[in-house]
Parts: sequence; structure tokens; C-alpha cells
Amino acid sequence: MLRCPVSSLYVTTPIYYVNAKPHIGHAYTTIASDVYARFHRMLGYDVKFTTGTDEHGKKIEQSARNAGVAPQEFTDKISQLFQDLLPILNISNDDFIRTTEPRHKAATQHFWNVLSDNGYIYLGEYAGWYDMRNEAYFDEEELVDGKSPFGGEVQYMTEPCYFFKLSAFQEKLLDFYEKNQDFIYPTQRKNEVVSFVERGLKDLAVSRTTFDWGIPVPKDPDHVIYVWLDALTNYMTSNGYPEKDQNNDEFWGNVIHFVGKEIVRFHAIYWPAFLMAAGIAPPKSVVSHGWWLSEGEKMSKSVGNVQDPVKYCRLFGSDALRYFVLRELSFGSDGNFSLAGFIGRYNSMLANSYGNLCSRVLSFIKKYCDGKVIRPGNTCTEDADFQREVSVALEEAVPAIREYAFSRYLEKIEYAISAANQYMDRQKPWALRDTEPTRTQDVLFVLIEQIYKITKYLYPIVPIASEKVLRQINVPYELRLDIDDGFADVAIIGELEPVFPKIETEDLSRFDVFEKD
Repeated sequence: MLRCPVSSLYVTTPIYYVNAKPHIGHAYTTIASDVYARFHRMLGYDVKFTTGTDEHGKKIEQSARNAGVAPQEFTDKISQLFQDLLPILNISNDDFIRTTEPRHKAATQHFWNVLSDNGYIYLGEYAGWYDMRNEAYFDEEELVDGKSPFGGEVQYMTEPCYFFKLSAFQEKLLDFYEKNQDFIYPTQRKNEVVSFVERGLKDLAVSRTTFDWGIPVPKDPDHVIYVWLDALTNYMTSNGYPEKDQNNDEFWGNVIHFVGKEIVRFHAIYWPAFLMAAGIAPPKSVVSHGWWLSEGEKMSKSVGNVQDPVKYCRLFGSDALRYFVLRELSFGSDGNFSLAGFIGRYNSMLANSYGNLCSRVLSFIKKYCDGKVIRPGNTCTEDADFQREVSVALEEAVPAIREYAFSRYLEKIEYAISAANQYMDRQKPWALRDTEPTRTQDVLFVLIEQIYKITKYLYPIVPIASEKVLRQINVPYELRLDIDDGFADVAIIGELEPVFPKIETEDLSRFDVFEKD
């Protein structure tokens, strides 16, 4: 049994830029954040989990103009697509924040005033290269083959703007990184950030005058607040800022930002510097993941290889997508998303291993034991060894998910599932039922109890299937891992239903012609 003190945890996704509809990369970040939140709720944590959309900036203004609509109408439409995706992915978020909301405008302008009152914002003139796609400024020496470090096209700009004294935080940030070794994950990203800061920080332009789709600078409405200062503030808006003192808030003391590797710089350099300037504690961790390739190539609308998460969920279920993206990709590294890989993972583990285990055991009990098995009076060595094997694997899974090693977490659970299948094959209850009915009951009870344990550990990843299995087992349960809620002495099997039906060739024909509602 796991035990931990009751604690608070604040989990966030990045807020997603609404220049296009959501794709598999957005789904991946959101699923990983959701699993981390669900897992910690099962450990007894009081979890707040937020996501949302980033809706300001020149790129949005231009995209709206190209679409022939006003920016607000444009952002309303795209933001709704991100909101609609959440129930499709079965996401358990507590809040959805939009940067066009009045509460966020008020929070951002208050934050600006604090930074200004503390002496960290001044008026000047910006001259340099601007990457509109990533809403970021760069000096000449930062460009790579004439493009920004993120690969975006740049244009030279000169305009009056307000600056944030980022240069004043170089040593403070380096000292912070040194004292908080777990602030940036993985290590590769941390090393990149530290190296960047060590090379020297220049003051950051934090306002624009060449467009007006943004939050106006207080007392100077000719300027709008830089989209990244605006966007990053969302994490505090969702946590009740400015009414709530973040430094004395139980959630802010344990906030973890899940982000893609392309925006680590903003979260690990700009964001803690802004917060330090305002006298607010930086987040506990910035956790970044890699990129998904599609069929071995970078996803691109022009190439036509963008993977649509809605399509996979509608055809195969959200559990299948949630399992695949976390099992296939080692968190922090890049990986390849392919239909063949998806089908292979699904059929081999979810259908043939876990789903088939549940089906074999439950249907056997239903058919040959009148739907009921009773706890054995004594446990033999083989049973005890199997139970121990499952328990050890599940216990080893816990530190994996705490270290964001979702794939390793699933490896441990898969080991437990494999052990259960092997135990059943060795014990052969179908061969025992006529000659040793008591032993048959014992074997089946041991199996059903281990399926129960495995299923609870699977719950953060595949919640729909897990609840379906737990309903069929038909025993009282609580979705907690820190409480030993035990297992009934009698298991009465309820109505059976398939958990993960195998994907057949004819199912794939629907994939190519699928159209969303």
C-alpha cells in the first residue's frame, strides 16, 4: 500500500495558440498532463489541473484578416475546437482559461503594473528580428541560416516599445537553477537553458505598437502587452491572481508546467524572471516533451501527414490513443506516430494481452462458476509467488510516473499483465474444473484480485476501460492507490462486455474514409 501526506499539486498544460485546429502534439501534452494529474489524485493529492488557449498577437490578427473575420470571432471558433477536444480525449481539467477573458486581462494588467512599480519595465525602442510564427524577438547573432532558432521566418523591425530588465536576472536565474536541480526536465533541456543564460541575457521587448490585437498596456493604450508576458500570466489567472496571494497559496507552491520543448526558453527563463521581478516564487518544475513525427516525417499540413486525434478517438476510442502516445514515445524524446505502430501496440497489448486476460478470466467465472468466486482459505506457494510478482511490478511503476517516465510506467504494468497471463496458462483452470473445483476457484480468485490491482494502476492511462473492468468485477472499490481498500472475499461477476476488441483489417478501411461530424 502506498502512503503519502495529503498535499496540493497544480498541473498545467501550455495554453495552445489558436492559429489552427488542434493536432496530435496538442493532444499528447494534454494527455500526459491529465495522466499525471489523475495519478496524483489517486495518491491522495489535492490536484488542480488547467489548460486553455493563447489568443493574442500579430499572427492571430493576420490569420483572422486572412479568414475575413474579426480576431475575436476567429479566436472564439478555434478556441472552441480545443475545448471540444477535451471530452473527446477524456481530460479531467478543472479550468479552461482563455487569454481574451476579462479575468485574464485584469490579471495581466495588474502583473504589468507590479513589474513596472518594482522598476523592471522601461520605455525604449526595439530594433531587431521578429519571428511572427513564434512571437519572439532575436538578435542578428541568434539567427540560423537567416531564420529564428525555432525555424520561423523573421522580419527586421524598429518600433517604440517597453522593455523588461531581463539582464538583471542572469545571475539570479543561474543561482536558482543550481539550487533547484529538478526545475527543468529533462536534463538536456536544462543544459540548453543554463548554457543560453550563461552567454548573457539582454533586456526583453514586452510591448508592441504595430498591431492592436492584445491586452493594452496600462496607462499607454498605444502599446499592447507582449504575447508571451500575456500568455504566461494565465497560470496565475487560473489560480485566482491577483486576488489570491500566490506565495501563500498551497497550489502555487507545487506547480508543474508541462510544455513542448520548443517553448522551454519562455517558461524556464522569461517566466521565472518575470515572477522574481514581481516577488512571486517561480514554479516547481517545467517539464518538456519531444515532438511527434508522422510516418517518419515532420508533421505538415502541406505534406498532408498531420495526425488528427479526433479521428483516432472516434474510431478506436480515447483510451487507445492515450495508451499509444504515452507508451510509444519516451517522454522528453522525439518519436514517430504511424497508423501501423498504433494498431500494433493496440492489438498486442490492449486487445491480446490485457483485454484477452480480462475476457478469459471473467467469462470463465461467469460460465463455469455461476459468476462467483470466493477467497481461498490458504494460498499455495505458486499463488503467493505470482501475487508478489504483480505487487513488485506495480510498486516499481510508481516512481516511473513521478519521474514523467510514462512509457516505463506502462512497461511495469505490462509486465504484471504478462505475469497474470502466464500464471493462468500454467494453472490451466479449464483443465481443473471437473477434477479439482476448489483449486479452480482458488486460481480464479487469485487472478481476479490481481486484475483488480492492475486495472487500478491502469486507470490514469485508460480510465474508460478501467472503470468498465471494475464494474464487471463488481466489487466495492475506491480509485485511490494510497488507501488499502482491500478486495471483497466474494467476487460476483456482473454483465460482461468487451474491453479492447481487436482491430481487424476491415476496421482500417474506415480509417481512410473517416469524416468528422
